[in-house]
Amino acid sequence: MNTSDYSSITVAVAVSGGVDSLCALVMLRNAGYRVLALHGLFLPDGPNGAPAGLAEACAALGVPLHVADLRAEFEREVLAPFAAAYALGRTPNPCAYCNRAIKFGVLLDTAQKLGADKLATGHYARLVATETPNDAAEALPLLAAATDAAKDQSYFLSLVPRQRLGRALFPLHGQTKEQTRAIVATAGLSVPLPSESQDICFAPPVAQPGMSAAEAYRPFLERRWQAAGTVAPGPGPVLLRDALGNEREIARHKGLWRYTEGQRKGLGIAHTEPLFVLAKDSAANTLVVGPRALLGIRTCVTGPANIALPESMWPEGLLVRLRHRQRPCSASVRMEGDCLRIELDEPQFPTAPGQVAAVYDADGRVLAAGVVEEMA
Repeated sequence: MNTSDYSSITVAVAVSGGVDSLCALVMLRNAGYRVLALHGLFLPDGPNGAPAGLAEACAALGVPLHVADLRAEFEREVLAPFAAAYALGRTPNPCAYCNRAIKFGVLLDTAQKLGADKLATGHYARLVATETPNDAAEALPLLAAATDAAKDQSYFLSLVPRQRLGRALFPLHGQTKEQTRAIVATAGLSVPLPSESQDICFAPPVAQPGMSAAEAYRPFLERRWQAAGTVAPGPGPVLLRDALGNEREIARHKGLWRYTEGQRKGLGIAHTEPLFVLAKDSAANTLVVGPRALLGIRTCVTGPANIALPESMWPEGLLVRLRHRQRPCSASVRMEGDCLRIELDEPQFPTAPGQVAAVYDADGRVLAAGVVEEMA
């Protein structure tokens, strides 16, 4: 397809200053789209403009750069819910929430106000057409896993409604990170933010050996709670569960928010064998631990789900991903009202309430996803 085929389409490219978004910008400009760059301001303590060097990179490409101040929206949709969830003993997934509410929510709206037909990002994911659409809704593309499984980010995008994805472009869907870096280098661009993005962009971790994820973000969480007048539940009993399901108190925990399901390091409990977090009971403020043999879960229930394809159109052989790095596992999935009930074929390492469960078919298409509420 020659470049003139795209000359009537205006694409806003969400640019952070990292190599992935710059590559998307270069690829779409070279393909002949009318391109503009769109940088969002999200962090309350962050800079008031684009990163140094991003304006120069856009100027070198002949692409206009727009800056959108979305700090109030990011506070409301991501920061406040993140801190509140941890205070309740949950383990939230802010990247998934941000993609749904911010990048393909208000940032997409901003792009459309600027006259863009599409919003492109540097995510590694695919958009695929439905083979036999029955109506306009079914004609919208479906999210699918990227070609490079090691970089696939479809899990983090799985909560984005299909209607919003109809306005999305993922130029990096079929390439590797090495190819991405090569394209940017060939364009002669310096990358303003050359390092890989971290898991939680707004709360740089203060990690130490043996420290849980929540402990690593403790300074951020405690500042947020103090500002909001939130009091996170304090210490409570640690119950040891045996193979028969019996439980007895063996220690005291320091606050449920400091622990997550499946955690081993940082428990601070001396025992004859390694112990893992099996469950957290927020109502009773208890932490349940046990040996690895008791760690697997078989059932998972989400809250209201994002349904990309109606249940009646789901094929046989469904796969589920409960964590970003997890290999999709086989499962039976059905709707319960507007929620998902997932019955795993084999026990899996536990996820946590607040994380995402994404349902795939054998071709890597995302059929549905929801935020985990219960598991057993």
